[in-house]
Amino acid sequence: MTEERLRLMAVHAHPDDESSKGAATTAMYAADGVDVLVVTCTGGERGDVLNPQYGTVEGGLEGMRAVRRREMAAAADALGVRQHWLGFVDSGLPEGDPLPPLPDGCFALVPLEDATAPLVEVIRDFKPHVITTYDPSGGYPHPDHVMCHRVSAEAFEAAGDPERYADRGEPWAPLKLYYNHGFSLARMRAVHDALVAAGRESPFGDWIDSREAREVPEREVTTHIPCSAFFPARDAALRAHATQIDPDGFFFAVPREVELAQWPTEEYELATSRVPVTLPESDLFAGIRAQDEAR
Repeated sequence: MTEERLRLMAVHAHPDDESSKGAATTAMYAADGVDVLVVTCTGGERGDVLNPQYGTVEGGLEGMRAVRRREMAAAADALGVRQHWLGFVDSGLPEGDPLPPLPDGCFALVPLEDATAPLVEVIRDFKPHVITTYDPSGGYPHPDHVMCHRVSAEAFEAAGDPERYADRGEPWAPLKLYYNHGFSLARMRAVHDALVAAGRESPFGDWIDSREAREVPEREVTTHIPCSAFFPARDAALRAHATQIDPDGFFFAVPREVELAQWPTEEYELATSRVPVTLPESDLFAGIRAQDEAR
């Protein structure tokens, strides 16, 4: 263990994203003594109620914001992590052809420097060694997810530069930036094939066919985190987001014994490293621990 406590920051677009992407990883590191901070860019105000068992949320955007703040607090408690709101407003997921314009004042329409400045301030205050976020596609084409990537990448590069965002605290340069890979095609195929071979229904068949038909490119996975012991914490965090997660729905459609046997890890893509690394990795702090031990 290093003399200085290791710190991990996970930057997400909405409340519930931290529970569906890399949740077991953050719970594992938190249990191991790492200081873990989840940063949530928006309040999730425009999220629909996706759990048919929940009912309706009254009070418009303010009402939904209040509910999702309570859910986020419960999810953070389940994972054993800290959490910080950046304070931007959910952009919603536009649908239709052509797509409708995004709402005025939403996160995806905030100028990049204005959206990045508060994240730079949090980075300089928290001083993470590692940051995780989404790849340039956002993982899927939600405007807030794409914006979350842009803001995270900009903040990672700028936070250590004293000439940039000079009014946002003392410079701090994080050492590694990772992209989440929560639903890789390799993972879906492995679980799908195991379920079909066992004569069980798979939730991934149509999804695999759709991705293959659209020729969605698979990004490189560099880092496999063995964190299956913390899948129960992940599941508890998912259930905490009761407006968004149906306990009888997609996220719980794969029997846990099948998941444990076929895919007991969470995956990441190392986007940038300021320390020497050897790929593939099994630790987000690989290279950082070695650097500290060499001191």
